[in-house]
Amino acid sequence: MSIAFVLVNTELTSDMEIIGKIKDILTTEKDVEYEIQGVYGIYDIMLKISSDNEEKLRKIITEKIRKINKVQSTLTMIVIEEQE
Repeated sequence: MSIAFVLVNTELTSDMEIIGKIKDILTTEKDVEYEIQGVYGIYDIMLKISSDNEEKLRKIITEKIRKINKVQSTLTMIVIEEQE
């Protein structure tokens, strides 16, 4: 299973709105599991997303999550499967 951790930086006070949009996106995706939390620090949202298809994860992150209005930046870390 492919796992990615995504840290999301948002415009000020828009974190709850963006969490809702990410949940809307991910609940419609088949074979995708996720955990999402607002966090304190440099980043505003921490997302753990997993699927049996790594390419699907990449597309969701780059073509959907990163394009959400008010998302300023993301940092994506894909887990090395051989080291799990």
